[in-house]
Amino acid sequence: MELELKRSGRTARVETLGAELVSYRDEGDREYIWSGDPAYWPGRNPLLFPIVGGLKDGKIYVKGKEVSMERHGFARRREFAVTGRGEDWAELTLEQDEDTLALYPWPFRLTVRQQLTDGGFSTAVTVTNTGSEPMPFCLGAHTAFRCPLEPGEAFADYDIVFPQREICPTLLPDANGLDWNRALPCLEDADTLPLSYRWFDEMDTLIFRGLKSQSVRLVSRRSGRGVEMAFPGWPVLAFWTIAHKQAPYLCIEPWHGCPAVVGEGPELADKAFCITLAPGESRTLDYQVKTL
Repeated sequence: MELELKRSGRTARVETLGAELVSYRDEGDREYIWSGDPAYWPGRNPLLFPIVGGLKDGKIYVKGKEVSMERHGFARRREFAVTGRGEDWAELTLEQDEDTLALYPWPFRLTVRQQLTDGGFSTAVTVTNTGSEPMPFCLGAHTAFRCPLEPGEAFADYDIVFPQREICPTLLPDANGLDWNRALPCLEDADTLPLSYRWFDEMDTLIFRGLKSQSVRLVSRRSGRGVEMAFPGWPVLAFWTIAHKQAPYLCIEPWHGCPAVVGEGPELADKAFCITLAPGESRTLDYQVKTL
């Protein structure tokens, strides 16, 4: 089911499947979210829970039992219930069932609030441990923005711009997972990274940890248009577009978790940046997007 949000001439659409915000249009009816064209990538804005990225060999241990889980977890494939609704916001909730418990044996409540704001939209995700044991989880966003936004522009006309100068290499994934000791110089006392498909053709994903900045802009050097995402409280930021297809989108991805890391323990709770909630405890992470 699809829900429409409206505010001051701007609109958004939210799907109950995955609780995704799949469209955002400004006052001039300009679309900012990627369309999900399957010729490139059918995703648009999936929520990553209870893992981020892939597992080594697609498997992990939970409570000592080996389970298989697809990349980025199961929440993006699940139907959420609408638990709150206003003209410019929607709240959607997912809880455990027999299928999720077979993969992830903890009772939980996952609540997503999608809301239009004065300059864009915000997404807030609250995870609650509704069970009686400590509950580990990872969480991530995967918002795909149209890039380029304007006719006549190219992907390479855009920059990734941080508010602070950064010295931060990108982590290098390989068949064995991320290795904290392997990284490629990328941001070297710089606040701007010009977009190029070569980054993604060679490395698939740009992954940064330890950034000083808590926001980032994707902006055209030609038109000045783009988006700014604020991601306070997320320790990892990734950028991705599908390799070798010159696709017209870029994903900006705040993560509280990581794909498989070389040397990590076998349990879900051992994963980098994993959060563990006590019984009855909740944790909210959010990000805000405004248009430029």
